[in-house]
Amino acid sequence: MSRIGKKPIEIPAGVTVELNDLTITVSGPKGKLVREVNRNVFVSIEGNIVNVTRKSEDKNIKALHGLYRSLISNMIVGVSQGFTKKLNVKGVGFRLTKAGNKLTLNIGFSHPCEMTIPEGMDVDLEGNTAIIVKGICKEKVGSFAADIKALRPVEPYHHYGIHYDGEKLIKKQGKTGKR
Repeated sequence: MSRIGKKPIEIPAGVTVELNDLTITVSGPKGKLVREVNRNVFVSIEGNIVNVTRKSEDKNIKALHGLYRSLISNMIVGVSQGFTKKLNVKGVGFRLTKAGNKLTLNIGFSHPCEMTIPEGMDVDLEGNTAIIVKGICKEKVGSFAADIKALRPVEPYHHYGIHYDGEKLIKKQGKTGKR
């Protein structure tokens, strides 16, 4: 039995979970999320508990069991609390601006990088040093944060660039001259 998959998911107050055939819908104070469930995984709702079980003991189906339990749990957390990712920006002359649903990053290139903020997500800026991405879908928040980070990866000598808050950065030693 999957250690992750066999854990029941508790539904908090203010969140409703509906199951129609292979579609699960979770709605709460922050929004609504819908996901298709694989045919080999069974989802049952008993009171305020969601249980996920599987059809057979096949290796791939065991993996799906834990996956769908985690996805449903993340949907419930997303509509009740939401998810955030914080990115730190370090560099001489790096500037961040937000206008409407456009995020403009001046991060050392000859041109500013513009990104459109996806629908259902919010971006906050803390001065010119941090970007906070917020949303209800963990998958979309992580993907958008990774897209921002990919614009200017951290260089290893001075750590200029964009990185996640709390990410461990390893600094390389520069050249040493003979004396």
